[in-house]
Amino acid sequence: MERFILHSDANSFYASVEMLLNPSLRGKAVAVCGSVENRHGIVLAKSELAKKAGVKTGQANWEAKETCPGLIVVPPQYEQYCKFSALLRNIYLRYSNEVESFGMDECWIDITPICNSFPEAERIADEIRVAVKTELGITVSVGVSFNKIFAKLGSDMKKPDAITVLDDQNWRERVWPLAASEILYVGRATTRKLAKYGVNTIGDLAHTEPEILRSWFGKNGLGLWVFANGLDQSRVMPIDFHPDMKSVGHGITCSRDLHGEEEVWRVMLELSQDVGHRLRKYHLSARGVQLFVRDHDLGGEQYQMRLPYPTQSPLEVAQAGRLLFSTRYRWNSDVRAITIRAINLIDSDQPMQMDMFGDWDARLKQQRLDDCIDQIRGRFGNRSIVAASLLDTLPIPDDDRDMVRMPGLMYA
Repeated sequence: MERFILHSDANSFYASVEMLLNPSLRGKAVAVCGSVENRHGIVLAKSELAKKAGVKTGQANWEAKETCPGLIVVPPQYEQYCKFSALLRNIYLRYSNEVESFGMDECWIDITPICNSFPEAERIADEIRVAVKTELGITVSVGVSFNKIFAKLGSDMKKPDAITVLDDQNWRERVWPLAASEILYVGRATTRKLAKYGVNTIGDLAHTEPEILRSWFGKNGLGLWVFANGLDQSRVMPIDFHPDMKSVGHGITCSRDLHGEEEVWRVMLELSQDVGHRLRKYHLSARGVQLFVRDHDLGGEQYQMRLPYPTQSPLEVAQAGRLLFSTRYRWNSDVRAITIRAINLIDSDQPMQMDMFGDWDARLKQQRLDDCIDQIRGRFGNRSIVAASLLDTLPIPDDDRDMVRMPGLMYA
């Protein structure tokens, strides 16, 4: 059965919301920028006028102002962006229950049950475009196709406030000439490797033998071949779908460099409080810990280890991270960012094999203590009870950017 999939992408989302909240910004070059003090002094989003002036996402604030001297810089308001993201999804839900978010400002929508042809799918896409513009005051670009990959590609092809249809008749002539980097999940490293072998366009990718791609990229190479040939069959997940969790983590870019192991430990211990809380919330235990460290020069290293026993304890997660850091990090540069993650998750109710040497009474007491602390924080706030070592000010930003959850991979 032919499918009809939409991908709706809100144009200049952060900047558009800022102009709604402050109408005096309309018709001006606006950039939403992170705080220099919090080490996020880069452009997060820009208005169409700023884009035309050459401002790019990821530019340093000072560089953006040099590019566009009249640029108006505003700080992010993540709570507002989350609110408008929910309002967008409510409009999409009028047409389908299969609405899958891909970040705050993008969603796939499966309209196959109410649609019989691409002209009808284009009409529905236009209805959605008009509804968003009329009701919310922002614009979206919508891609219409027969799978998720090409629907997203379509939403990127024409902006702002536009609709692009990639149907079973025109997709080859429109998609294959595009750069390979335009297709989902082909990042910079993959683009460089493909170019090294003379694969520069999506058409080149489509015509490369799948087994050769597998030899270059493993099973991901086969996935790219499927994408390039229009064979993706991944479904749009229902709005209430929650994938099986493969990890639970928390990371942050610190407001200043960390200069010693004690500072790194305090940040890891603070981040682990949230990891432990969410493990309890989802009734999961971790059998391993993963640590990602980004240094002052923006280089990144990742380490991981197995735990002797499954745990939900923030302290045990943090202690494992500390061990990984102290034994693996070489201190060629000070630390800029840290992410600590609980991995190899299992159901917390799953029976655990005990041994003769573990102090199980101490572990049970620690578990009860952690449960009690979690309940107190749930009632009175995260800072109502903290470890003594965390009473001093931590070099961690508090601008609510943690409210934003970035997308993961699609689900088959």
